[in-house]
Amino acid sequence: MFVLVEMVDTVRIPPWQFERKLNDSIAEELNKKLANKVVYNVGLCICLFDITKLEDAYVFPGDGASHTKVHFRYVVFHPFLDEILIGKIKGCSPEGVHVSLGFFDDILIPPESLQQPAKFDEAEQVWVWEYETGEGAHDLYMDTGEEIRFRVVDESFVDTSPTGPSSAEAASSSEELPKKEAPYTLVGSISEPGLGLLSWWTSN
Repeated sequence: MFVLVEMVDTVRIPPWQFERKLNDSIAEELNKKLANKVVYNVGLCICLFDITKLEDAYVFPGDGASHTKVHFRYVVFHPFLDEILIGKIKGCSPEGVHVSLGFFDDILIPPESLQQPAKFDEAEQVWVWEYETGEGAHDLYMDTGEEIRFRVVDESFVDTSPTGPSSAEAASSSEELPKKEAPYTLVGSISEPGLGLLSWWTSN
């Protein structure tokens, strides 16, 4: 679920931080820049693990700050495909079951990846597994807040860095706001025995 990623960046340290230890100042600046941010095709950055190399620092004309090229390792949330995770149901919609890990919310289990047969209860806004028993179907609800075990089956990265308006966008109405996309999304599945709500598989 968590991996160590080697990165390189140039860190700017303002003059009023020169009295501090260089490593402490660099660590603080790296966490300000990266913590809780998604790096495209890398994952969600959590925190700095260590600094492996500091190159020479430079002060450029007109700027009193030091600029240091830093080699470091960062803790990143990036589960591998087929990894089993446990989260909590954040909510349900016709698009599927939305799951949260507490620190990461962009997880979707689409309808075709639920335990089958499944139906969406419009009145309750919840997905239901119509579990077949010898006495007929028994409805198992996927309520908000319930713990759920799922398999990671896909991931999607979207480059959300700002870009200039295209000619088509410039011609469109200024009142239309672009749809905000999540920079990093996981797709899950519970369509196999042992997956789904933990309460389904615990013995009484």
